[in-house]
Amino acid sequence: MILLRSISVLNASRLSSAPKLFLPLKHSSSSSSSSAVFIRFSCHNQPARSRIRAFGTAVAATTSVADNKGCDTFFAEESVSWTSLGVSDELSRALSNIGLHRPSLVQAACIPSILSGNDVVIAAETGSGKTHGYLVPLFDKLCRTPDTSVGISAEQTSHQPHQLSLVLCPNVMLCEQVSRMANCLYGDNGEPLLRIAAVCGRQGWPVNEPDILVSTPAALLNYLYGIDPEKRRRADFIRGVKYVVFDEADMLLCGSFQNQFIRLINMLRFDEKLLSRAQNSVFEKPVDSTSDTLMHCEPEDDQDLQMDTILEEDEDAEDGADAESLGEEAKAEVIKRKDWRRVRKTYERSKQYIFIAATLPENGKKTAGGVLKRMFPDASWVSGNYLHRHNPRLEQKWIQVTVDTQVDALIDALNQGFNSEMLNSGTQVSRTMVFANTIEAVEAVAKILVGAGMECFRYHRDSSLEERMKNLVDFQQKGGVFVCTDAAARGLDIPNVSHVIQAEFASSAVDFLHRVGRTARAGQPGLVTSLYTESNRDLVVAVRQAGKLGQPVEKAFSRKRSFRNKLKKRGRFLWLQDSVN
Repeated sequence: MILLRSISVLNASRLSSAPKLFLPLKHSSSSSSSSAVFIRFSCHNQPARSRIRAFGTAVAATTSVADNKGCDTFFAEESVSWTSLGVSDELSRALSNIGLHRPSLVQAACIPSILSGNDVVIAAETGSGKTHGYLVPLFDKLCRTPDTSVGISAEQTSHQPHQLSLVLCPNVMLCEQVSRMANCLYGDNGEPLLRIAAVCGRQGWPVNEPDILVSTPAALLNYLYGIDPEKRRRADFIRGVKYVVFDEADMLLCGSFQNQFIRLINMLRFDEKLLSRAQNSVFEKPVDSTSDTLMHCEPEDDQDLQMDTILEEDEDAEDGADAESLGEEAKAEVIKRKDWRRVRKTYERSKQYIFIAATLPENGKKTAGGVLKRMFPDASWVSGNYLHRHNPRLEQKWIQVTVDTQVDALIDALNQGFNSEMLNSGTQVSRTMVFANTIEAVEAVAKILVGAGMECFRYHRDSSLEERMKNLVDFQQKGGVFVCTDAAARGLDIPNVSHVIQAEFASSAVDFLHRVGRTARAGQPGLVTSLYTESNRDLVVAVRQAGKLGQPVEKAFSRKRSFRNKLKKRGRFLWLQDSVN
């Protein structure tokens, strides 16, 4: 039941008119007091040289954080440089020119894995440097121009499509951010190292072929199917893609993105199978990317491949169940059947897949991590030190409020944050992000703050793309208060956010981790203030306990059941509403 409560008369005395607070107040997570933090850099299934280098970084990280006496928890040790990771000298200089003189711990762990050519899954905390962690090795690969014409006839060379890297992001803002970051890298001659293009929103397909194409899944599929009915460009494009990055992979694997993800993966994998079949054929015919076989592989083959994967999983499950009750001879027969299916699926790989996420649950076959492990069983996994855990650079404050005190508590938290930032940094520019769960709540909070004399910027999906971009740029340049929904919680890299306030507690552990990840980024400290009510108290206790025990936050709350559902089940979910004049 939605309960209507009024804000106290005390609040009205502080505001020009008694605004309306339309909020479901929940709690904020992580722990105010943290015990030992356990480091978990893991890199599996890598070639020996890459594995040694990555684990060497991990050992250094473990030592520095375990000591916890001012040691760096973001950058790799000083002896680790870009060139020591295998990056070219010119690219190393380009990185230094934009202020990236040393790799971060996550970058030092994942760059060798990507350069090795393996499929890679990078699951690391927000603000750990994941974007450059995959951009740097992609730049290095694409900037090196090996002679691919050796052993290939002139006729085959004429059919070779332009090689490029594809980066897929869930939304336009993240696409443009990745594109801007990539466009900052210049060579010694003052020219951009690579051609970068973003296809999203109102941006059409680039006239000149890019080296890195950044797009949303929907925009890419619209081009491949809608604008290209003859399928010739589609075939050339798919054949030319050699490196595929899925940024915010856990989001792309779920919900409305899932079908788009499967469709693209099947297209790319089917092209790999066709190329492998052609190269290994007895006749050794030249591989033509515009052949009728490839051009007409969609959409029927998408469905066939998807069904084939499902049937294979079902067969494996049945075989496993049958083998439990069979003797040794029967078990051997089951293993033979499995091996035969694996041989049937074997093909020579010609593309590299890279998955990036700040939250990647693995407990369960249907979670994003579980799906990736089944689809890419040989991929190398790189996990950050504080994945799903309390960040030692992050200070947490927990404030229990009532219906009558929540507005006062919010304004006090903002004022204290401003004062603390100016005292510590000596600057007049302060950046605070205030999160609410709904668009209506964002508007209500913004009106309350404006009534209290605080200018703020709004950010939610009901605003136009232009308005969101303007408010984001103004906040980055001028500072102040940024009131937003979770649309601003994922992926956006806003430098020097010193304070995050949860006016409403996040509706899931995943949303919580992305919210608090807007601060304490790139080795900087940060503060998170969470307001919670008596009805949220059990959730607060669970999250703080997870932090004290060094457990991942998602252990406290199931991804499938949100905090809101837990509260509804207990019959204590509270919405606060008052009228805004």
